[in-house]
Amino acid sequence: MKDWNQIPFFAALDWARQHHDIVVVDSAGRITESFRFAHSAEGWQQLRARLERFGPELPIAVETSLGSAVDQLLAASLQVFPVNPKQAERFRERKAPSGVKDDFLDAWSLADALRTDGQHWRQLLPQDPLCAELRLLCRDEVCLIEERTALVNQLIQCLHDYYPAALEAFDDFTQPYTWAFVTRFPTPKLLKQAGKRGWERFLHMHKLWRPETAEKRLEIFARADVFCASAVTIAAKSLMACSLAKLLLALENQIEQFRKRIRELFNQHPDHDLFGSLPGSGPKIGPRLLSEIGSNREIFTTPESLQSFAGTAPRCLQSGKFREVKIRQACNKSLRSALHYFADQSRTRCIWASVYYQQHRLKGHGHADTLRRLAQRWLKIIWKMWQTHTDYNEALHIQNQVSHGSWFVSFKPET
Repeated sequence: MKDWNQIPFFAALDWARQHHDIVVVDSAGRITESFRFAHSAEGWQQLRARLERFGPELPIAVETSLGSAVDQLLAASLQVFPVNPKQAERFRERKAPSGVKDDFLDAWSLADALRTDGQHWRQLLPQDPLCAELRLLCRDEVCLIEERTALVNQLIQCLHDYYPAALEAFDDFTQPYTWAFVTRFPTPKLLKQAGKRGWERFLHMHKLWRPETAEKRLEIFARADVFCASAVTIAAKSLMACSLAKLLLALENQIEQFRKRIRELFNQHPDHDLFGSLPGSGPKIGPRLLSEIGSNREIFTTPESLQSFAGTAPRCLQSGKFREVKIRQACNKSLRSALHYFADQSRTRCIWASVYYQQHRLKGHGHADTLRRLAQRWLKIIWKMWQTHTDYNEALHIQNQVSHGSWFVSFKPET
């Protein structure tokens, strides 16, 4: 990219569902182009035609980092600079302290902010197609899992209202066999009528027959109708419970389809072995880490930039004698969530991670805070692996810690 002061024009897009507003300013801040276009094939063609005179690499700011609008901007060979919504709000207040707001003002304030401050912003660089699809699939899988959690909570509440024996017999209602139980025996009366042979057949069919739990479950099933709701409540709530259970079974099938596709893409990606070598990453967390960090090594030139992007690096508020350290909110929350799960898994599979976790817990840090600290340390390792295309080697890492006189060598956990 040429020197920022030599760029003649700057643009910004205020996007919406049906239409978008764009403003272009020159190097002096004067508006040279301003128009609205529809979110359609004709509208985007109109945009390309009207921006053609500003050159193929026009820098443009937009208040998002993904979506169809961003895809179209990248396809038009524009230099896209995503802006945090809170940051965009501050830029608008510079132009309109009174608090007024409209689409034109949003686009104009962003374009002028790009002109004055954009040299310090991170440009949105395209990812390879495999990584881009993997990121969308992983995020959508998480959305489906959240939907499943909501349905499970509704099912548990519904069973609490009319079928306490089901809740007593099974602990984890995220498992498909619990949903199958509800559809097979939707009421205490039908469960009692199935008899011992029916109960045993169900437990064997779903591979739930364990000496330590089978007899207890059979005893619970035998007295299922002793303590339950009224006939009216059972008639209404059993229909709701069956509906939720069937939705969960269908949703679980769709989640498995997502995971199958995610595994296929993850196995095809050149960085599969790199992220797959991380202890505890597994077939679920590994693809999430890869998709969120990406494969373009030019995006994060230092480990600190990756740590800030992931939200593991804390933010400091300081003024005079006042100083406060807080968790970073402006970050990639999908990556931060994946790192939280990865750090938790790594401490059971990695010696130094386990020691690090114990050390900070003994200092009085909470579980979540310690996992954030561990993820912060992991990111420095991951960044080096990522930049050098090197798989994780725990023996080498511990050897380096010993040679450098690391905390790991001197720490002795309490027994």
